[in-house]
Amino acid sequence: MALVSEFLGRLTLNFGGESEPKYPTVVAVADFDPEKDAARIETAIKTKGVDEQTIINILTKRSYSQRREIAFSYERRTKKDMISALKGALSGSLETVILGLMKSTAQYDASELKASMKGLGTDEESLIEIVCSRSNEELVEIKRVYKELFKKDLEKDVAGDTSGHFCKLLLALVQTKRAEPSNVVDYEKIDIDARALYEAGVKGRGTDVATWISIMSERSVPHLQKVFDRYKSYSPYDMQESICKEVKGDLEKSFLTLVECFENKQLYFANRLHNAMKDVHYCTVPTAARVWSDIQTIA
Repeated sequence: MALVSEFLGRLTLNFGGESEPKYPTVVAVADFDPEKDAARIETAIKTKGVDEQTIINILTKRSYSQRREIAFSYERRTKKDMISALKGALSGSLETVILGLMKSTAQYDASELKASMKGLGTDEESLIEIVCSRSNEELVEIKRVYKELFKKDLEKDVAGDTSGHFCKLLLALVQTKRAEPSNVVDYEKIDIDARALYEAGVKGRGTDVATWISIMSERSVPHLQKVFDRYKSYSPYDMQESICKEVKGDLEKSFLTLVECFENKQLYFANRLHNAMKDVHYCTVPTAARVWSDIQTIA
């Protein structure tokens, strides 16, 4: 765990600047020399016992595109695949995060989704975290990469591995029908949607889940933020409290993840990362690695 903590702690983040993205992201290193980095990694792998510290020092200080250049240079030097070499040299949690960092965000998400639905049982937590926190654009790319890597449609795998309203919500999100943000604020539609969410939930007996799914999977994020605020004028509970009262299990977790991401995606991922690492017994390295992948794309 010490090396994993070192790995995460050394990731170079940028939190804004005049010419940089105005959100946390792993930034490219200046004076980049992929040939030199590839040579150092080759030596680190060949060192007796493996020089893990050098591997950490290099790969956590490079952007994804730079890490790919290092991999190409490594292959030219050694006639071997660097990812395969790293996999053979490393093990355990460090292997998980290093190999994860060598994938693009879409590749990592697609691989995680496939792993969550592979074999007996389903890792619902991974499904929820990825599908419910990604934008239309990100989901479109994930579906493309998923098809490319596994020769299957993501929708079909989700439909075959989940059921009920949980399945319907995930499929609605994967189908990427969410409206794009508009400069025009439609106050009438905001009020209609807020009232519809209230009437489909805490106002009556039972829950009209289909209405909740439709609104939360098809409306733009800025629109939903205003809907949730307006919702409070109808309901004695806010949207998250209403979800907890109306649905349970994976469906509850999914709706809560959606609402948390709509309201503040950065805070959602900060909480996920904190929970993943708050103590040794609770730490889940795949979750921590996944969140660091997320941090590179939060807009």
